Amino acid sequence: MILLSFDIEEFDMPFEYGKDIPFEDQIGISKEGTKQILKLLDKHQVKVTFFSTVIFAQNAPELIRQIVEGGHELASHGYYHSDFETAHLASSKIALQELSGKEIKGYRMARMKPVDEYEITKAGYIYNSSINPTWLPGRYNNLSKPRKFYKEAGTWQVPASVSPILRFPLFWLSFHNLPLSIYQWLAERTHTKDGYLNIYFHPWEFTELGDQKRFGFPGYVSRNSGIKMIERMDSFIGYLKQKNYTFSTISDFL
Repeated sequence: MILLSFDIEEFDMPFEYGKDIPFEDQIGISKEGTKQILKLLDKHQVKVTFFSTVIFAQNAPELIRQIVEGGHELASHGYYHSDFETAHLASSKIALQELSGKEIKGYRMARMKPVDEYEITKAGYIYNSSINPTWLPGRYNNLSKPRKFYKEAGTWQVPASVSPILRFPLFWLSFHNLPLSIYQWLAERTHTKDGYLNIYFHPWEFTELGDQKRFGFPGYVSRNSGIKMIERMDSFIGYLKQKNYTFSTISDFL
């Protein structure tokens, strides 16, 4: 089972590299990337999960409508991408339900940061997918966390997939920087071991990120972005379908 998901949000990542980017550009770039993603999903006829911030959803109602009408799952990525309060867990769920007309069952914390599992349950979510069970300097130290989905505080925890034994992360940066054949091999090994694959990406990856002056990104962030990312994802989904893997939203999987 392939659990493919996309975090649709304000494109505020340049802030991490000391660059300013107007709010209109943050939304515009993410909207452009989301449109490219939806074209690919429609081409391959696969269903996925979109984790959206409320701010993005409010500024892209036509895309939210296209997502839910296309049979994809809409889940919460918080109210804002760069600001969090515990109250946002419940308020983002309510706001996204009002915007989409659909029940919001899942949550993913911005930048996969830690979040109180009891508060997730109190807010009414069925699952949380905010854990990358690996070690990345300056980002995560989750080697003590289970690799596979489990229950905690009454809520399903669905960690991002990492490879067996070494726990090599199969997240978006790996997809950009590894040869596609190596990434596919790791993905298949992980799927064989776990019975599913949970991987996530962002819409801005599907736009050109190579403008150093504008975004400030190092090469390992901007590599294979834009049209190259569209082509790689097209090839990857096609490869998985040829292998007869099934795609599912996270809530349907659970």
